[in-house]
Amino acid sequence: MKLANLLMARRISMNLRARTKEEAIDELLELIVAEGISLDMDTIKELIREREEVDNTSYGHGLAFPHARTDAVNEMYIAIGISKAGLEDKTADGIPLHMICLLLTPSTIAKLYLQTLAGLAAFGRVEGNLQRVLSVTAPADLIKLIGDAGVTVDKELMVKDVMRHNVVMVTPDDTLKEVANRMFRHRLSALAVVDNYSRLLGVINDRDLIKAALPDYKSLISNLNYSIDVEPFEELLKREDKIKVAQLYSDDYEVVSPETKIVGVAALMIFKDILRVFVTIDDKLVGVLLRKDIVNMVIRG
Repeated sequence: MKLANLLMARRISMNLRARTKEEAIDELLELIVAEGISLDMDTIKELIREREEVDNTSYGHGLAFPHARTDAVNEMYIAIGISKAGLEDKTADGIPLHMICLLLTPSTIAKLYLQTLAGLAAFGRVEGNLQRVLSVTAPADLIKLIGDAGVTVDKELMVKDVMRHNVVMVTPDDTLKEVANRMFRHRLSALAVVDNYSRLLGVINDRDLIKAALPDYKSLISNLNYSIDVEPFEELLKREDKIKVAQLYSDDYEVVSPETKIVGVAALMIFKDILRVFVTIDDKLVGVLLRKDIVNMVIRG
């Protein structure tokens, strides 16, 4: 089914009056209420606010996806607002918010909700689509634009619906210091190791970094209070610009395709007790799926 088939012209505002995302959410909720639909506005606004506190739903590329899964509604509602001037909220990529896509859905229809979010995000990632959105003036034209993009909602939840597209990567020639900095900056415990053509070579994780400081860690386990002459972490810091990823990374990782079913990947993660799988197309790294993303996005929403 085409994503555009889920959109309704009466739930689209092509000229938001709002100056902030919070005001835009209020304005979009009013579009739904204007149809005569009764909503518990206080409950819904509080749930949306809580979701924003957990993780800002400003996606980048000028888009934001405020949403809530709640039994305060009995069907999925999609409302879209366009701000020609851009909202005042700060964004991670510096691009002002122009397209606000509000989703309300019952907790019982997670698949359609996630695929709708993924479909709108896929539309937003396409170069030039934001400019095309800002160039149209009527809701019907926006629906046609999204329809012409060919974004579909699949029958089953796939890896591509949940995976992270912006994968933090390093190369074998990068240093331990660069790895540690990227892990800290992006709050990750592991990074993909790729070649110059983005082909996946392996993975380096926080355990690998600690092992670099404690190559004889097994001997320390028998006596945790054992006194050593040299502080291993201080010694590691002295060499962090010289130790290369090539010396540390592992080729023990799992790969799936974007079309793999989430249920199967979740089962694999449980069976092998792994935290992540990498997503490739023709050996080229295109995404990563973390176990915590299945919890946050599929189970929690």
